[in-house]
Amino acid sequence: MEKTPLISVITPVHNAEAFIQESIESVIKQTYTNWELLLVDDNSSDASFSILEKFAAQDKRIHVFRFNKNKGAGIARNTAIEAAKGAYIAFLDADDLWKPRKLKVQIDFMLKNKISVSYSSYQLIKEHGERLPIIIESLPFLNYEKLLKSNYIGNLTGMYSVAELGKIYAPEMRKRQDWALWLNAVQKAGTAFGITDCLAYYRVRKDSVSGNKFSMLSHNFRIYKIELKYNKIKSLYSMIIFLKEHFFVKRKQVRKLK
Repeated sequence: MEKTPLISVITPVHNAEAFIQESIESVIKQTYTNWELLLVDDNSSDASFSILEKFAAQDKRIHVFRFNKNKGAGIARNTAIEAAKGAYIAFLDADDLWKPRKLKVQIDFMLKNKISVSYSSYQLIKEHGERLPIIIESLPFLNYEKLLKSNYIGNLTGMYSVAELGKIYAPEMRKRQDWALWLNAVQKAGTAFGITDCLAYYRVRKDSVSGNKFSMLSHNFRIYKIELKYNKIKSLYSMIIFLKEHFFVKRKQVRKLK
């Protein structure tokens, strides 16, 4: 494997004019420069697509796709994954941000240790960009059984090797499809490894799935029942395990800055 492999960055976009410029700029500012950014506009009704076109005209590494009807983040991600040419695939949602050394630190970590799936710690920011004194720390490693209990991979930090695992797609669900994608990746890889460094900023928004606990539970149940094809009893049992993990165990990964 070459020392500077191409990394494909996948970003679905829907009505994100308030955030997408800053997100794109956080990719452009990466110290690691061998990347391509694939932006899929999911039939936005605001100025998102115009912003994407502006950046694509300025940088040949940026590629833009557009849907003529809203299809959801899962299909948008898959469209970009299908077109991706990179040896590695990373994800950045339209309202999140990367620190400048994110790709460099992560690809060096993966190449040095011959890792096929990695992720990192990340910091929370408010809707309008103010940093919150909260770090979500990455576990040192994850297996499939642990990831089944709760999603420990922040999608904005995850990266997988196409050369090792092939292209891994998201189910065509509108919510929580990122968790299903990482379940598939970790199952194929055997183990995913975490980077202690905080490499990204996750934007906490009022209308986010993670901010709506009841919505989150229903979408998680769909992962067990529909995506993993568990029967109803096993799905309900898995949800009990999830609730225990999410509210009592996963809290240990939250660190407040002084």
